[in-house]
Amino acid sequence: MKYRIVMDSCGEIPEELKGREEFVSIPLTLTIHGEDIVDDGHVSCEELVKKIAADPECPKTACPSPEAFMRAADCDADRVYIITLSAELSGSYQSAVIGMNMLLDDRPDIKIHVFNSVSASVGMTLILKKIVELEEKGLSFEDVVIGAQKYTEEKNTFFVLDNLDTLRKNGRLSRMKGLAASVLKIKPVCIGTENGEIAQIDQARGINKAIQKMVRHVIEATPDPASKILGIAYCNCPDRAEIVRDAICANMKVKDVVMVETGGVSTVYSNDGGIMVVI
Repeated sequence: MKYRIVMDSCGEIPEELKGREEFVSIPLTLTIHGEDIVDDGHVSCEELVKKIAADPECPKTACPSPEAFMRAADCDADRVYIITLSAELSGSYQSAVIGMNMLLDDRPDIKIHVFNSVSASVGMTLILKKIVELEEKGLSFEDVVIGAQKYTEEKNTFFVLDNLDTLRKNGRLSRMKGLAASVLKIKPVCIGTENGEIAQIDQARGINKAIQKMVRHVIEATPDPASKILGIAYCNCPDRAEIVRDAICANMKVKDVVMVETGGVSTVYSNDGGIMVVI
């Protein structure tokens, strides 16, 4: 094994790569309605959506321990890359850095790097795919890190939330604003900022109009689309994801399209009907 990519469970490993020893997912833990759920892929998105809806409190997530990252990275690979959920949304990045440093204490010659994805879900998946692409070109470890870091900084993340309950429960919406948004069916169009935080850039009345606005923002923000991979993550709404894909691809030609259903952590953040686009 020449290299290993370790990713926390907010990112989805592509189906064609699952089961290979080069790719390891480290689960976060979800707490929903007092139940601790290890995000190891054994609970479906549909089931999680129901659990989240039934919980009057905001679901909580706990990042993996440094030891979990250290154990996953301690292997016979020559080069190890770790990808985490945005450091602004979780302690996973800091935990991975601590785990990396613990391993370096024991194995100072190992080549290892931790990427803060400044994203989530399919945004992390695309970083994984970029690392694989650069590795397959035969680049040095240092050049892979430089290339993947450049990609991480240049990609854009957009999303539309159909269900605002998680934002309301965790205090990101005031009670009055949340009530107005619910009654008027106002759907926010958001982006991930350069430092990994969330910012609203638009809104529309109704999910279909919000999706149309998001598609327009994606197209306007994407120079040279033929060189880009379009990533789409969806929470319990595959038909909606296909509509978004078709709308974007009808207006610009992309290199490839990757579509994934949200895992546990991403389902908590996006909630039922949420759509994320990364390009």
